[in-house]
Amino acid sequence: MAEQKQSMWLVLIAIILGTFVAVLNNSLINVALPQLVNVFGSDTQTIQWVLTGYMLSSAVVIPMSGFLGGRFGNKFMFVGSLIAFMIGSLLCGLAWSDSSLIFFRVLQGLGGGLIMPIGMTFIYASVPREKIGMALGLWGVAAMAAPAIGPTLGGYLIDIFSWRLLFLICVPVALFAIVMCSSLLRETPKNTSLKLDKAGAILSVIACGSLLFALSKGQSEGWTSFYIVSFLLVAVFSLILFIWVELHVESPLLDLRLFKITPFTVSVITASMVMMGMMGGTFLMPLYLQNIQGLTPMQSGLLLMPQSIAMALMMPISGRLFDKFGVIPLGLVGLTVMGVTTVELHNLAQDTPNHWLDVVLTIRGIGIGLCMMPLSTVGMNSVPKHMVGLASPLSNVIRQVFASFGIALLTAVMQSRQTSVGASINDSVSVTNDTASSFITTMSAVYQQSGVDAATAKAGAMTMLGGLIQKEAAVRAIADTFLVSAIPIFISIPLLIFFVKRKKPAETTEQGATR
Repeated sequence: MAEQKQSMWLVLIAIILGTFVAVLNNSLINVALPQLVNVFGSDTQTIQWVLTGYMLSSAVVIPMSGFLGGRFGNKFMFVGSLIAFMIGSLLCGLAWSDSSLIFFRVLQGLGGGLIMPIGMTFIYASVPREKIGMALGLWGVAAMAAPAIGPTLGGYLIDIFSWRLLFLICVPVALFAIVMCSSLLRETPKNTSLKLDKAGAILSVIACGSLLFALSKGQSEGWTSFYIVSFLLVAVFSLILFIWVELHVESPLLDLRLFKITPFTVSVITASMVMMGMMGGTFLMPLYLQNIQGLTPMQSGLLLMPQSIAMALMMPISGRLFDKFGVIPLGLVGLTVMGVTTVELHNLAQDTPNHWLDVVLTIRGIGIGLCMMPLSTVGMNSVPKHMVGLASPLSNVIRQVFASFGIALLTAVMQSRQTSVGASINDSVSVTNDTASSFITTMSAVYQQSGVDAATAKAGAMTMLGGLIQKEAAVRAIADTFLVSAIPIFISIPLLIFFVKRKKPAETTEQGATR
């Protein structure tokens, strides 16, 4: 018994190390996006694919994790995915343009996408159900500790050294995780008779790729353009065909029949909604801090650190509370806190005090840490143990797609709002407006004092006024986008009612097994 318990904790340590390196890399990159725009002479719409491309490629391989783990062994695939992730990190560190960086991030995501679902499968196979909340809470510490360290470390590396170290630093960390996992993990049984659902794999790639590509290009190409509408139609029909195929093949890529288990279905939906809401802070806040308030990447990372620390501290606490009280009280409090604080970020302005941001973001982090792991765990607990290997990739791929969808959608909303708000301010602030006229006169006088002629001075003053208008439009757009990101969080709250009649995991498992 003691030996089994020791083995359980060794497995958990190895999985935490593997998870840490994957999440650390993404958290390093978040704070660096504005800097990468300047380094490559790119734009926000293009550089967001450094995040979205990774998530998309991860979403492509996650559905295959169940097949790959069963066919070749979970240990082999887990260590192999860490090796692929390490190679991808090295290539990203050698990138020479925004296009090459995005391409290498896609390759990196092919390895990183397998780490979490296979890791979760290992945990459910090694930890007793009555301790699964605590185990996943500790596992979640790695997922939240990395974001706590990442932004500050990423900012320091950019300010003092080079953006390339954001990727190269992951190479030795990944190498250490590979050695530890190779030593601590035991190989699982292999089923050499398993066959890959090729039709499902191809259709899932087409559906996810078409949808995210259309969302990312919709603002620049026009939402009603033939180009975008075509991609959206391809995505819809591919998804419909994918569902039909998965329900009729003997060994589906994703076993959609698991959605017959109500707690699992509701868990996937609510956790995915939380991911969408969380992406608002992950993607938008560094843009606001650096582009609007003029903070350095390191200063931005330091300001974002308390939120990540709050999430990391709440993970094991929420795991223990879940084992004792269940998901409903934790989900209700956590989602409410997360939703209210996200709405509060709608009040952002150019001169918003940093101490106010610290307080709001830290409280928001507590809410996220309180609800995220219980919402995921309650669904997995409702699945029969022999089907966990199928449920893990299904829940992970949907969360990953929702996260990618969230970033693409929020980018489109932000850019659309910035254009419309900028036009509105331009209409209300003309050169004949008293305030604008006074500003131009004052700044023209300042320019003339430096020795330029009147015409050049006036042109410089008008350029400065235009810059101020665009900056105000940007901050209002970011604030409005936070309001949009709160919507999926509040949608999740009434869904908690579906967990009321299923309080005991044992009962849920028996019901799921008989369906």
